[in-house]
Amino acid sequence: MIDTLLSPFEFAFMQNAFWIAVLVSVPTALLSCFLVLKGWALMGDAVSHAVLPGIVLAYIAGFPLIIGAFGAGMATALATGYLAENSRVKRDTVMGVVYSGMFGAGVVLYTSITSDAHLDHILFGNMLGVGTDDLWTAGIISVAVALALLLKWKDLMLHAFDPIQAQASGLPVRVLHYGLLAMLSLTIVATLSATGLILAVGLLIAPGAIAFLITRSFGKMLAVAVVACMGAMLIGVYASFFLDSAPAPTIILILTVVFIAVFMRRMRATNAVARQGG
Repeated sequence: MIDTLLSPFEFAFMQNAFWIAVLVSVPTALLSCFLVLKGWALMGDAVSHAVLPGIVLAYIAGFPLIIGAFGAGMATALATGYLAENSRVKRDTVMGVVYSGMFGAGVVLYTSITSDAHLDHILFGNMLGVGTDDLWTAGIISVAVALALLLKWKDLMLHAFDPIQAQASGLPVRVLHYGLLAMLSLTIVATLSATGLILAVGLLIAPGAIAFLITRSFGKMLAVAVVACMGAMLIGVYASFFLDSAPAPTIILILTVVFIAVFMRRMRATNAVARQGG
């Protein structure tokens, strides 16, 4: 019985999957808290989809895929900001147009070339195929992003809650704004080999949403989001071994179930308070 329970840890590909889960769970969870507070959930979705043409162009040019992905992510964020500030169209509409156009361009480019890279792995990740280079890339990006978020979390929190007050307080709001976008792009690059482009948005939204329903202070929200994300990723990787399922969708499914459970619990608590007050 014990041998069966420990069997996932005997394989090198499963060990790498657990390691990548631990590495990417921290920055994605921390970043999700700021995206949820700032109302940037769609921005995470937009950037995660829009890096595809950058990846394809980097492959064609022979550059590291990380360069293409980061460049495309930042280009999308900058284009979205420019169009939203210089047109009557609302930001969420602009994001929808830009990211769908970038994603479409990426698919067209991919189908027009001969590549050894599988599109399914780019879109949905290949956690069981993670190698040493992937671990190093994810580790370096994760540490850098996590440290930046933890060191500047108070400034970023004020910027997320009230940008006008942040500017009045003398904070470099443009630096914070584009710095957050840069960290978002880098984090998506870090999760590329684990969950892929499409499922990365789940890691960038669900942990923060779960923590937001549970806690009432931002400091605790950050901690709860990290625990929820890392727990779901480790459990998802472990369970996928016995379920014979792909780890990334299993992880997203667990996060979704946890969010629904927390939401229902919060609703029951709210209704109980309302009945007592009535």
